[in-house]
Amino acid sequence: MSTRRLRPEIQDFKPYVPGLSIDEIKARYGLTRVVKLASNENPLGTSPLARKAAERAAALGFRYPQNHNPALVAAIAARLGAPVESVVAGHGSDEMIDLLLRVVGRDGDHVLCWSHAFSMYRLTAKLCGLECREVPRDPDAPLPLEALARAADEKTAVVFVTSPDNPTGRAARLDELRALADRLPEDTILAVDEAYVDFARPLEEHSGLPLALERDNVIALRTFSKAYGLAGFRLGFGVMPPWLAQAMTRARIPFTIGVLDEAAGIAGLTDDAFLAATLETVHTGIDRLAAGLTELGCAVGPSQANFLMFTPPRPGQDVFQGLLERGVIVRPLASFGLPERIRVSVGTEEENEIFLRELAGVLHG
Repeated sequence: MSTRRLRPEIQDFKPYVPGLSIDEIKARYGLTRVVKLASNENPLGTSPLARKAAERAAALGFRYPQNHNPALVAAIAARLGAPVESVVAGHGSDEMIDLLLRVVGRDGDHVLCWSHAFSMYRLTAKLCGLECREVPRDPDAPLPLEALARAADEKTAVVFVTSPDNPTGRAARLDELRALADRLPEDTILAVDEAYVDFARPLEEHSGLPLALERDNVIALRTFSKAYGLAGFRLGFGVMPPWLAQAMTRARIPFTIGVLDEAAGIAGLTDDAFLAATLETVHTGIDRLAAGLTELGCAVGPSQANFLMFTPPRPGQDVFQGLLERGVIVRPLASFGLPERIRVSVGTEEENEIFLRELAGVLHG
């Protein structure tokens, strides 16, 4: 069949490229032990309560879930102290990003983000027929909120702020987000992508949730993938003004969250012990990795997330390859436009020490 029927946006579309898997590296290099610190996953695995709930729900795998997942939405709203009518759940926060742009983007509109940002903003905008404009930013400097404010105009549908940011780990404060919202055009949505906000210290000074509950043009996007250890269940949600929640709910494809996913999410929200252990592991790990990387001659930036971005004293791609051959998977940042840098996720205490030991071997062995 001729490709003439494809939309122009699809002709040269370059999809998201995920990180390498453990099995891939074991097979490629003949390894028996591989440590994966590339995808910012929970170092402690999956919430035990969520896993048990999913196992129980498996018996209902032949049933469709209740459309729009009202039980999950109610659980999220109760956990956050938000009105039910302000919460929309989705198949990962990626679905929330896509749904938001499809609902508010009109012909001739564009979206704004900064350079070296999460690629889903650009990819989803293209699929929705919207231009994605990027303001330049220095990855070693604070987030360029002022540049976003200056770049926004009446045709800006959405301004994306990733906070804490991927891949730098930097975060905006609530007062800075409020100042940005004040300066945006009335009909422009400020989308605060908070996938990593649970790790921010202190949380209340960095979360955009209060803005999403008080403003008519702010949405806070979150995920279960990181702090709750449910990346494989693909659960996310948005907190937003009711008018936007109603529109996004009407536009959602039916049944995108399955019965096992929903059961895991509801149970995960109640697993306070797992969340506390996760935060302790991540905060301790961030401090240890930052100190160890500095000792090895790497330049390390601050992070409010569960990962660190660093610049090794040797070419980034060479270091990445050397670590792969030693059974450690990290994330090279060439796809973010930062080829000299690497991102490493916090692992368990043992995994962090393996990474630092193997990195020392690559750099100085």
